[in-house]
Amino acid sequence: MKRQTATLTLVILTLAALGAAAADIAGTWNAEFDTQIGVQKYQFTFKSDGGALSGTAVAELGGQQRDVELKDVKLEGDAISFYETFDFQGNSIRIDYSGTIQDDGIHLTRKVGDFATEELVAVKSGAEAPNAESASPSGLAAAPDGFDKEREGVPHGQLETVEYDSKSIGIARKMVIYTPPGYDKSKTYPVLYLLHGIGDVEVDWSKKGNAGVILDNLLADGKLTPMIVVMPNGRASKTATVQTPWGEQFPAFAAFEQDLLNDVIPYVESHYPVKADREHRAIAGLSMGGGQTLNFGLGHLDVFAWVCAFSAAPNTKPAEELVPDPEQAAKQLKLLWISCGDKDGLLNISQKVHEYLDEHGVKHIWHIDSGAHTWPVWKNDLYLTSRMLFK
Repeated sequence: MKRQTATLTLVILTLAALGAAAADIAGTWNAEFDTQIGVQKYQFTFKSDGGALSGTAVAELGGQQRDVELKDVKLEGDAISFYETFDFQGNSIRIDYSGTIQDDGIHLTRKVGDFATEELVAVKSGAEAPNAESASPSGLAAAPDGFDKEREGVPHGQLETVEYDSKSIGIARKMVIYTPPGYDKSKTYPVLYLLHGIGDVEVDWSKKGNAGVILDNLLADGKLTPMIVVMPNGRASKTATVQTPWGEQFPAFAAFEQDLLNDVIPYVESHYPVKADREHRAIAGLSMGGGQTLNFGLGHLDVFAWVCAFSAAPNTKPAEELVPDPEQAAKQLKLLWISCGDKDGLLNISQKVHEYLDEHGVKHIWHIDSGAHTWPVWKNDLYLTSRMLFK
């Protein structure tokens, strides 16, 4: 009888604890966080009905709002999980949330399909938001405040969209080219080929990443070698676009290797006064473009001496394939930069490359930034790496 009573008491206490936890989550919670497509705001509302949890949210991006149904809401102790589905350009994407309830709010990891992972804190309405951490855990100084904002009195370079004939693809294609303030065709300049990610096109390093502004400010501060920056469309296909399902875009990103080598670079070198040797060519890119940077840059060290990969995506080749001859690569590289955000779900990809390089004695910079798979991280990468180029 005593054993039955003890068991019943344990069950009652467990149910009471679960009920208390469910009651704690009920209410409205607000979050604001950076993502690859911009700053998003979420207002989560959770309800408890007889122990069953449900949730909705209002999501805001760029002034546009959408209603969200939170599915399969589960709460076990202080651990919570749920998911939503999001229609993006004809693709249904599942977004999974998991995290814990803490004193200052609900700390959540937000996994967008298999591509991006973000961190956020949802604060209950009426509560004070926690302070965000901004220090870089790698020890390298982060870019100063305002580094990506236009400043009065700073000369501006030119951003020009040009069209070139891609014999590799069989169509005319576009790219954006930055020329620095004071650009003089009688001089020659080094050139950086700057690659975008899977959700972007040739204009997005300038539109979302403020590349021109970052470079202008660095030049005004005397921290940058004047250079021409080429921002091509890394999706080399007659048919694939941003709207194409992500998995079907991978071949187009791989095909860009030949377009870059055989069409983009020759066009740039025949139309702009660039120094046409490997010591004055750099390649850098984010996410999918980070994978391309490692694949094409390390695969063609006769073409590029400066290789900078930001948050490389799963298109990145295995490290032993990227650098089959570590001794030779170490001799040829002027700079090899590998970086990723500490909250990025793709961190393991860059980590494996770094570990291989470290093990085989290939000098490189391994930078772990504070952040997820988002533009603030990549802007900081551009600020840090561009200052090192062609020195």
